[in-house]
Amino acid sequence: MLAIVCPGQGAQTPGFLTPWLEVPGVRDRLESYSAAAGVDLIGHGTTSDADTIRDTAVAQPLIVSAGLAALPALLGPQGEALPLVGLLAGHSVGEFTATAAAGVVTPEESVALVSDRGRAMAWAAAFQPTGMSAVLGGDPDEVHRAINGHGLVAANANGPGQVVAAGTKAQLAALMASAPHRAKVVPLQVAGAFHSDHMRPALPMLETAASAIRPQDATVDLVSNRDGAAVRHGRDVVRRLVDQVARPVRWDLVMETLVARGVTAILELPPAGTLVGLAKRGVKGAKTLALKTPDDLDAARALIAEHGMVDTRGLALAR
Repeated sequence: MLAIVCPGQGAQTPGFLTPWLEVPGVRDRLESYSAAAGVDLIGHGTTSDADTIRDTAVAQPLIVSAGLAALPALLGPQGEALPLVGLLAGHSVGEFTATAAAGVVTPEESVALVSDRGRAMAWAAAFQPTGMSAVLGGDPDEVHRAINGHGLVAANANGPGQVVAAGTKAQLAALMASAPHRAKVVPLQVAGAFHSDHMRPALPMLETAASAIRPQDATVDLVSNRDGAAVRHGRDVVRRLVDQVARPVRWDLVMETLVARGVTAILELPPAGTLVGLAKRGVKGAKTLALKTPDDLDAARALIAEHGMVDTRGLALAR
């Protein structure tokens, strides 16, 4: 079984969209998504520097748009190869990419909603200096005791040996000064304490934006990063998208579901690399591929052909 996964904030790098503009249709799609987001996605994905694309209001629509713009080149202009995909999942903001890929919302609706999300989260982050730090290694119980003891929240559980703590700058500094035994605390370049109560001020703004959407049920099971559950009901999916800004991301539970469902291959959409790295430890034995540039498309299509679900309608893969 094949799973397609979609990365979250922090996966973007300067210029990563440049090679994708040579793929037919990608520029047109990015122009449409730029209009929906009110953000120059092509400019930010090709010429903007690292500090500019780190801005939450830029990074979030940029990441979602990149995955959605590349998807037709992988699955076909009308998603002809989508029936071969067993599961879809996204880490944090990547869940917006997965939701549109599954047909719950249109790509333009997803990009517009995630643009509202980015602005709302940036606004919420301005109330006080907050941030996030990755805690790498260490005894899991000791790590969680340290995080809780400093008043922080385990905002991302990314799998064995990687937890992300969220809270105030002072709390994070205290954690770094007294890191758990055999653990390394690494500050992350993000603008706030995402996926924690610090983001609750963003919820009303996002709820208002989401209320205008009329979602469809998913055509592929979506594995929620709230609890690892496979969901299809459209309104439930959108509700989870809204709530996730103030809830921890349980990517560890997503990977447990991939294992339980018998996933044999994982394909990560651009800007790719982070999630296949986590899968090497969390979904052992599964073949992985990061779709970083158009040069990876042939290998990605071959992976779908090898590990995709049986296609009873005789649909052909995009070439």
